[in-house]
Amino acid sequence: MADHLAREQMALRLPAAIATQMRHDMEGVSEQVIAAVISEVPSYRDPFRGRMGRNIEVAVKVALDGFLDLASRREGIDAGEQVEAVLEAAYALGRGEARSGRSMDALAQAYRVGARVAWREMSSAAVNNGLAATMLARLAELVFAYIDELSDASVSGHADELATSGRLRQRRLDRLTTRLIEGASESELAAAAERADWEPPASLTAVVLPESKVRSVRGLLDPRTLFLADDASTVDLASGSVVLLVPAAAGRSRTVLLRVLADATAVVGPARPWTQARSSYLRVAQAHQLGLTGDTDLHLARVVLNADTDALADLRARVLAPLDAVSATSRTKLTETLNAWLLHQGRRDDIAGALFVHPQTVRYRMGQLRDLYGDRLTDPEFVRDATIALGESAVATSA
Repeated sequence: MADHLAREQMALRLPAAIATQMRHDMEGVSEQVIAAVISEVPSYRDPFRGRMGRNIEVAVKVALDGFLDLASRREGIDAGEQVEAVLEAAYALGRGEARSGRSMDALAQAYRVGARVAWREMSSAAVNNGLAATMLARLAELVFAYIDELSDASVSGHADELATSGRLRQRRLDRLTTRLIEGASESELAAAAERADWEPPASLTAVVLPESKVRSVRGLLDPRTLFLADDASTVDLASGSVVLLVPAAAGRSRTVLLRVLADATAVVGPARPWTQARSSYLRVAQAHQLGLTGDTDLHLARVVLNADTDALADLRARVLAPLDAVSATSRTKLTETLNAWLLHQGRRDDIAGALFVHPQTVRYRMGQLRDLYGDRLTDPEFVRDATIALGESAVATSA
C-alpha cells in the first residue's frame, strides 16, 4: 500500500454501523458510478457493452468494496492485501486501455467522474448515519487518496503496455524490412506485414541516406516508411548509412520525395510493387557503392556499366587490344579519339570540338585507328562492344 494511502487509512476507522450501512448501499453506488461514466465519458459507451462492460462493472464493485475494507479496518481483513489486489486490477485496466488503442485521457476522466459520484453517495450515507465532521473530512481525504492510487496504477499499466507493445511492434517492423530487402515470397511478406500491423502501400522506393539526416526528414515522409540501419546483417553499406523503404510511386509522389530528400545526400531507387522492394534496394545499394547521389534514374548508364566490373574490364581489354602495339601516350590519345568517334557517330567537327583538337588531327588519328582495327570499325557488333567498353569513362566524365 502506498505511504500516502496508508497514512490516510490509519487516520480513519469508520464505525461498524456506518460501514455496514454503506456496504449495504454499495450496489446502488456502483450502478450510479457506472451510469455516470457512460453518460459523461462518451468513449466508454461502447466498451461498457458486452463482456468488457461486465468486467468493468465487477472492477468498480471490487474497488468500492476494497475501499470500505480500507476505511473500516474490519477485523480479520488484511486491507493492505485487499488494496494491492485492487491496484493490480487498476494496473491491468490501464494495460487493457493501451491495447484497445485508447489514451489515458478517457480513463482519467472516468476516475474523476467515479470519485465524484462515489463521494457524493458515500458522504450522504455517512452524514445520514451521524458521522462526525472530523471523520467525514478524513473519509474525503481517504476517498481521493484511494482514487489517486488507482489512477496512478492505471497510468503505469498504460505506459508499460505501450512500451512493451511498441518494442514488440518495432521488432516486427524490423523483421518485415529485412524480409523485404531479402526478397522473401509474397505470402511470407503478407504474413510479416500483418504481424507488424503494417498496411502495405502499392509501391515502395528504397532510399539510402546518412543516419545523421534521418531525423530531419523522418517527419516529412509517409508514416508507413520502414527503416533499417547499416548494422543489420542484411545490408552492406558504408558505416553510418540507413536504408529506408518509402511508400512512393512514380509521378508526383516521386517528385515530392526527391524534393524532401534534396538536401539529405540521399540515393533514391526506383519505385517497385511493395513485394518487390528488393529490386529497388539492389539498385540503390549499387548506386550508393559507386558514390552516386540523388535519383538513380539519372545514373542508369553508370549502374548498368558497373553491374559486373570484371566483365566490363575484360570487354574493355578486348576492344583496346589492337592498341597494345603503340606507345602509352599514343594509346591514350587514340582511345579518346575512338570513344569520341563512337559517341559523335563519326562527325569530324563534333569529335574535334569534344577533344579540343583541330579536325585534321582527328582525321590523322582516325587513319591510325583504321590501320589498327581494319574492318572492325564498320562491324555493328564491334561498335556495340566498343561503345559499352568505353562508355564508363564517357559517363564518368559527363557526370
